[in-house]
Amino acid sequence: MNKPRTAETVAVLGASPKPERYAYKAMELLQEYGHHPVPINPAFAEIRGERCYPKISDAPGPIDTVTLYLGEARSTPLIDEIIAAKPRRLIMNPGAENGVLATEAEKAGIEVVEGCTLVMLRTEQF
Repeated sequence: MNKPRTAETVAVLGASPKPERYAYKAMELLQEYGHHPVPINPAFAEIRGERCYPKISDAPGPIDTVTLYLGEARSTPLIDEIIAAKPRRLIMNPGAENGVLATEAEKAGIEVVEGCTLVMLRTEQF
């Protein structure tokens, strides 16, 4: 197992129980690297042994990082909820970029990263 410098609680927004999905692979790698992934998706009760929450506001806090696996149309209605969670960082994975969300998050003092969670973990940039 790879140990992180500091274990983080990471909300995986758009988490999926399907192994072929990148959100699932992120859950898997976050666990492998010693972080605590918190899956967020109203359609599921559990993913990879972790309780799944319908909304970020339902998840236990504090949330250190939100990693986003939703397209702009699905993430825009969640802007206020994401900001209210007060994560230190928001990672917009490929295909999940959202300019309005990025602007609002930065205004709220949240670091915004356009990058791939999987690559960041594997290259020790997480």
